Amino acid sequence: MSEAKTPFDVNALMQAIPYARYLGITVDQRGNEITTVLHFSQHLIGNPVLPALHGGVIGAFLETTAIAQLAFEFAAGDASAAALPKPIGLTIDYLRSGRPMDTYGRAEITKQGRRVATVRAEAWQDDRSRPIAAAHGHFLLQAADDAPAS
Repeated sequence: MSEAKTPFDVNALMQAIPYARYLGITVDQRGNEITTVLHFSQHLIGNPVLPALHGGVIGAFLETTAIAQLAFEFAAGDASAAALPKPIGLTIDYLRSGRPMDTYGRAEITKQGRRVATVRAEAWQDDRSRPIAAAHGHFLLQAADDAPAS
């Protein structure tokens, strides 16, 4: 009889990453789809005059969203196989100011090879059709035969 696989908990992964925890990033996981949430906090403000979220926070949120999507896709059903993808390159397009409110993100894997994946991520606040930023990145995947021995 085969051992039952436990579903991969992306939220537990986010809580295990200190910077994601500091930023207040959580994951809303519904079936085979995840949405990351950057919960607003005053320490995320970069420009107190507007006020607006710090651009570095938005960039880190998009990178974390892409990594969460990759981890979710590749570790689905096997949490022990979860190795975090490493960013190779990330380009961020800042489309409008991030207001002092919760921010949401979704990522889509646009191309997947054996060692590298290409991901597009978007962040929005109150209207998904009006993103505040978008990212396009390449990530190094850890192949199963490259995984460290347990």
